[in-house]
Amino acid sequence: MDNFMVLGFLFAAYSVVHNDSVQTLGTFIASNSKYKWYTLWTATSFVLIVTIVVGWYLNDGDISYGRLDLIPLPETFKWYHALAPLTLVFLTRFGIPVSTTFLVLSVFAPSSVIEDMLIKSFLGYGVAMVAAFVSWKVLSFFLDEHSPVSVTHEKLWVVIQWITTAVLWSTWLSHDVANIAVYLPRELSVYWMVTCITVLVVGLGYMFYNRGGRIQNIVLEKTGTSYVRSATIIDFCYALILLVFREISNVPMSTTWVFVGLLAGREFAMRQQGQVFPVVAKDFSKMMVGLAVSVVIVWVAGW
Repeated sequence: MDNFMVLGFLFAAYSVVHNDSVQTLGTFIASNSKYKWYTLWTATSFVLIVTIVVGWYLNDGDISYGRLDLIPLPETFKWYHALAPLTLVFLTRFGIPVSTTFLVLSVFAPSSVIEDMLIKSFLGYGVAMVAAFVSWKVLSFFLDEHSPVSVTHEKLWVVIQWITTAVLWSTWLSHDVANIAVYLPRELSVYWMVTCITVLVVGLGYMFYNRGGRIQNIVLEKTGTSYVRSATIIDFCYALILLVFREISNVPMSTTWVFVGLLAGREFAMRQQGQVFPVVAKDFSKMMVGLAVSVVIVWVAGW
C-alpha cells in the first residue's frame, strides 16, 4: 500500500466533504436549522451509502460512475499527488470555494482531458447562470420569495425539499466521488468500498456538527437561501443541470463552478445590478484563485 496514495485519499475525502459537499448541502443546512445536526447527517449518510454501493455494483467496482475512464491510475504515487488535496484543506480553512475537480484530478489527467474539463466547467458555469436568471425572472411572476411560506404549505415544502436534496446529493456524488476514487484502484474490493464509505460518513458528520463551516458563508450571504422554498428551488435547478451534464459525457467537470454560476444568476435576477456585482465578483475571483492554484500544482508536478 502506497503511503502517498493513502494520504492523498484521506486529504481528498476531507476536502470533498468540507469544501464541495457544503456547496451542495449548504441550502439544506441553512433552511433546516431547527433540526438536530445528527438528523440531517443520518439522512444524507443514507443517500451517500446507497449511491456509492449502487455505483460500485453497477460499474464492476468503479464508484466514480465512469468519470475516471479517461484518467488512468498511476503506477506509483508521488508526493505531489498528495499535495493537491492537502492544498485544498488549507484553502477550505479560508472559506474559498475551490474546485476539487481541477485541483485533484489535474495532477492525474493528460493535458487533453484537462482542457476538456475546463471547457465543460466554463460551459456549466454559463449554463447555470443563464438558467438561474431566466428561471427566477419567470418565478417572480408567480411567487414572492421574500414572503414567508404559509403554515399550511410549510410541511409540504419541507417534504419536497428533502426529496429534492436527496436527488441532488446523489447526482452530485456521481460527479464528485471521482475526486476521491482517483486515489483508489478502479475496481474496488469490498474492503476499500466500505473504507471509503466510512471515511466519508465520519467526515460528513463532522461537517454537519459544524453546520457547514466557513464555506457555508457562500450560501448564507445569498438572498433568501435559508427559506425552505428558496432552498428547494435552488437544489432542484442544481440537480437538473448536473443530471444533464452527467449525460453529455464522462469528462469530469467542476460542480463548484456550476453551483457558483447558479447562485450568481439567481442574484442577478433578484437584486439590483449595483448590489449584485460585488457579490458575484467576489465568488468568481475565489474560483479563479482555485484555478490558479491548480495550474501551479500541475506545473510543479510536471517539473
